[in-house]
Amino acid sequence: MQRDVVIIGAGGAGLTAALHAHYNGSKVMLITKEYPTRSQTCMAQGGINAVLLEDDTIEKHIDDTLKAAHGLADAKMVEFLCKEAPNSIKWLDSIGVPFSRTADGKIAQRRLGGASSSRACYAQDYTGLKILHTLYDQVVGCGIEILSERFLLDIITKQDGVRGVSVLNIRSGEVEIYESSSVILATGGYSKIYDKQTTNSKSSTGDGIAVAMRCGVKCIDMEFVQFHPTAMKNSAVLISESARGEGGYLLNSKGERFTNELAPRDEVARAIDKEIKNGEDVFLDIRHLGEKFIDEELPQERKLSLLYENIDPVNELIPIKPVAHYSMGGIEVDESSQTNIAGLFAVGECANHKVHGANRLGGNSLLEIIVFGKEAGINASEYSKKNKNNFDISNEIEKQNRFLEDIRNLPSSVDFYGQKAELGRLFYEKVGIVRNQKELKNAQSDLQKIKEKISQMGVSDKSKIYNTNLVEFLEFVNMVDICEIVIKSALKREVSCGAHFVVDI
Repeated sequence: MQRDVVIIGAGGAGLTAALHAHYNGSKVMLITKEYPTRSQTCMAQGGINAVLLEDDTIEKHIDDTLKAAHGLADAKMVEFLCKEAPNSIKWLDSIGVPFSRTADGKIAQRRLGGASSSRACYAQDYTGLKILHTLYDQVVGCGIEILSERFLLDIITKQDGVRGVSVLNIRSGEVEIYESSSVILATGGYSKIYDKQTTNSKSSTGDGIAVAMRCGVKCIDMEFVQFHPTAMKNSAVLISESARGEGGYLLNSKGERFTNELAPRDEVARAIDKEIKNGEDVFLDIRHLGEKFIDEELPQERKLSLLYENIDPVNELIPIKPVAHYSMGGIEVDESSQTNIAGLFAVGECANHKVHGANRLGGNSLLEIIVFGKEAGINASEYSKKNKNNFDISNEIEKQNRFLEDIRNLPSSVDFYGQKAELGRLFYEKVGIVRNQKELKNAQSDLQKIKEKISQMGVSDKSKIYNTNLVEFLEFVNMVDICEIVIKSALKREVSCGAHFVVDI
């Protein structure tokens, strides 16, 4: 049965798009690689930006966003994002997001890095998680169909328009196709190319972007990957910017504060990186905030520190380092969130709405998925009403079965898991926080050597049911394709700015 709108990805962006397409009268299907409540949205802890206070203005929000972006964002799109922010908060509040409150019952707000005012609305330090769970509850309540454990194989196009998608049912090992004249990609970012040096989950492998590129979709600004300043040193688990927003300090081994903790993320990450390269350990200090405050406002940070580092931040320093966190680059979309392929839309971290430029302002990622999730859902719904799918795409199952069989028949003389780890090390060292032209070119050469060995990296597990070995191989191939365009984009960018900080330009 054909659906009006098929959405790939069920994080905050996909769920928001699904709800608004449903409100607009469309029959919607959500397809996700994992499960909705495990999406990367739950790791956005600090807050969601919106101008609600009298001493703040939308113009300030726009200026802060453009400044953080190093002038590479689209002013018109940024203006739209910031103007829609208060309405987005009202909507989230109306559907039950449990925001923290002030003594007089108003939504509480804190200041995040790069902001001129306290404008990040928050739910303790679980903001993304609370938003995600509320959206999921709404989707379930609306009866929207959700298919979990499906891996995107291809976007089906005919005559320059989208006609549906083919996916691998991870549980059964069968190929499935879903017809639709309107498809929304909400598949998240690609920071997992940095392997263990990222705050992202193992699923952030850039699948939607890689598949879209192979279909001829345009991607832009792929070199801009934001490194979050405060991940825990040993585990790379995120310590939210809210910890600095509430007054936390950054200290080196000598106990010295060495940077403005609330400067834009690219500046803070480089300052920490410099200290580490100079032989210093770097710590986040929130001890002075007190146990009561930490347990009320930053409970997750204490739990994570204890769980992953055996550190109690109430009376100990948290050892930290910068790691890859958010990909500003992605699928180019127009004002309606549509790609260069008719009927194919993109939203969230996989998309580039030109609102982040070279460096995303803290608190704008959750805002982006709500503002543009609504736009994508409505516009995809409207497109599907005007363009019905009349093409037979049943032959896609056979095509994808041949593709998967070819993979199963590859020799496995080279371990792709080892190559994935090498890829992460290569990118963290040579395509990381501080770059230079020589190392970028060396990384490109090393990547090519890895790519040439893919034909020797088959899967050892030949079974069909729950073949995670096969899924992880498909993810690895997608990551290699993403890495290739990241390096090409980095070498093409002839100026140093934001997350693309190059010392020899």
